[in-house]
Amino acid sequence: MTMATELHGQVAHQNNPFARFVSNLAFRVARYRVYRNCLEELQNLSNRELRDLGLSRGEIRHVAHQEAYRNAA
Repeated sequence: MTMATELHGQVAHQNNPFARFVSNLAFRVARYRVYRNCLEELQNLSNRELRDLGLSRGEIRHVAHQEAYRNAA
């Protein structure tokens, strides 16, 4: 029964532009939250802690972006 429900939901999702839009929006918001959380955590580290990780302050945005979007495709 669960399989039938999941398959039905996928078919309905593929044929419904609004459902695709909402799903895509939710996915993008979730990725952005990962980016912001990672960015905030790294920005709160001291220079010494960043150095221990092999990072500089200039690399924080790049690292946060990689973390959030590396598997997005």
